Amino acid sequence: MKKILIINGHPDKESFCYGIHNSYKKGVLKSNAELKEITIRDLDFNLNLEFGYRKRTELEPDLLEAQEKIKWANHIVWIYPVWWGSYPAILKGFIDRVFLPGFAFQKRENSVWWDKHLTGKSARVISTLDQPAWYYKWINKHPSHTSIKKLTCDFVGIKPVKFTTIGSLRNSKESYREKWLNKIEKMGELNS
Repeated sequence: MKKILIINGHPDKESFCYGIHNSYKKGVLKSNAELKEITIRDLDFNLNLEFGYRKRTELEPDLLEAQEKIKWANHIVWIYPVWWGSYPAILKGFIDRVFLPGFAFQKRENSVWWDKHLTGKSARVISTLDQPAWYYKWINKHPSHTSIKKLTCDFVGIKPVKFTTIGSLRNSKESYREKWLNKIEKMGELNS
């Protein structure tokens, strides 16, 4: 049975990303999959990895719970807007604080290699843009996709990672947004 975790990385609860979140959730609830959610803006935690990896920063209860949900899931759905070519600071801080050595990966003694602790999981990334998706991919080389796929998910063993990129939203019509919400609901129903 699919165990789906939605991670919403938008700081504004009135954003289109919350519409995406709700549509995906609605689809999942029509299927036989189990569902858990993390809405990062609702978590109580310090975004800053204060000492880097030099010194351990104790995890707040919300981050410990987030780690349990990540361990539980076998499919993770990331939802975020692309700002300045990347994801919001709140999502970056969440990744920095949660995907730690010992939990998500472990560097090997006297080696440049590491062990990936989150293997056996897949991911779907749904991001929104104020530019056309083709422009973000071909002209700007989709930096947030590279970051979340290669430098986060692949690094800890989550694969495959599939992408849904929605843009341009800034001047879009309601019909365009509704069409996307219907597609996202279907994705949720199919658990993809």
